[in-house]
Amino acid sequence: MIDGVKVIPLRRHADDRGYLIEILRNDDPYYMKFGQMYISYLRKGIIKAWHKHEKQTDHFYVVCGTSKIGLYDDRDGSPTKGAYQTVILGDAGNDALLAIPPLVWHGQMSLSDVTYMANLPTETYDPKNPDEIRASVDAFDDIWTISNR
Repeated sequence: MIDGVKVIPLRRHADDRGYLIEILRNDDPYYMKFGQMYISYLRKGIIKAWHKHEKQTDHFYVVCGTSKIGLYDDRDGSPTKGAYQTVILGDAGNDALLAIPPLVWHGQMSLSDVTYMANLPTETYDPKNPDEIRASVDAFDDIWTISNR
């Protein structure tokens, strides 16, 4: 696991009416602060990668569908520098919140026909000064190709 990345299991409260999942509460031990919330719509086969933030911590939760999240650590001084990590979130049975700290490269790809992913970042997006550094999808090792096991 990449240093500072957290896969936080969430509890599904289910009964015969359906279910409820609390994604992030301000009394959770891993809560930092609230910047904004948004939903991303992802189509199968599309890869949205790579980017990182200087200040922002992302908190990803897949609401519907399944997504493969790719992470790469190139931070100087990090004990996991050079490490890759993938996390599968969503309908595949992983009710979890993924916390991605600043300066960790990340991207995502839908493994379902349609995936809706919520992000609760710690910072509000500023279009005049975005906290985002981008790299092309092929800037690092290929972790996106699905391989048979």
